[in-house]
Amino acid sequence: MMRGKIAVTPRSLSKNGHPALDLLGEAHYEVIFPVPGKQPTLDDQKEFLPQCVGILAGVEPIKADILNLCTDLKVISRNGIGVDNIDLEAAKAMGIAVEVAPGANSRGVAELTIALMLSGLRNVSWSDRQMKIGQWARKKGIEVQDRTLGLIGCGYIGKMVVEMAIGLGMKTLAYDPYPDLSFKPGGNFSYTDLDQIFNQSDVISLHCPPRETPIINKSAVASMKEGVYLINTARASLIDEAAVLKAIELGRIRGVAIDVYDREPPEMNTFLSHESVITMPHAGGFTEESTERATRSAVQNLLKVLAIP
Repeated sequence: MMRGKIAVTPRSLSKNGHPALDLLGEAHYEVIFPVPGKQPTLDDQKEFLPQCVGILAGVEPIKADILNLCTDLKVISRNGIGVDNIDLEAAKAMGIAVEVAPGANSRGVAELTIALMLSGLRNVSWSDRQMKIGQWARKKGIEVQDRTLGLIGCGYIGKMVVEMAIGLGMKTLAYDPYPDLSFKPGGNFSYTDLDQIFNQSDVISLHCPPRETPIINKSAVASMKEGVYLINTARASLIDEAAVLKAIELGRIRGVAIDVYDREPPEMNTFLSHESVITMPHAGGFTEESTERATRSAVQNLLKVLAIP
């Protein structure tokens, strides 16, 4: 006899499945894939979520008006660490546990950060586009050795990025409101404030939660070194697109790499379509290894909560 339904909504899992999901069936839960390969809309959620005792959730917003309909829902288990898309107060009021998978995607996001940095500084994407339209054109790049990488946020992902950047011979700075003073990666690393990140960094990478206003705003852009390169694998709302686009057009910002958007897939506006902006389809944690770790962690969190009488 089935003990209830569990919805699986992350796009890769709902489209392709995963062996770890079999553990839910073995525990006598019915696993459903409401919108395979797509991010569920609020209307989709109204259809399936009130029927469920659990959800293995992706990055879709889960709002109070939906949660208030879910009298049987016991747990929301994320296959990552971000919960800003979930109304936590409403979940708490309804007695719904919210679980995360800390560190599961960190390596994948950190490696993508380094890949985007090197691609941007050496104009890999731009050069590829030129070759494919029959143009033999080159842009002079820069090397990363002895350059300064500034990180805003130095948690699981940021620490890995620091270690990789040190291996490339970079100086690394990090701003974090709660710095882990036990983190001593060797090499040229130090914690600092935001002003120093903006003033000294040749590359700035974002690894922090969203804020009420963009952290990369007009004022921040004005204080940055000329020719800085920006990477955002955290949250789209951290960047003021208009301010950054203007700085790109003026030559103050070398380029930007983006892996996160307010809506997915995004509308390709002037900023995202600019030749100096690299766009990725939210693929930071989309590796074989990260998917494996995150899925197994999310499944175990579901079973942990649902086993409570």
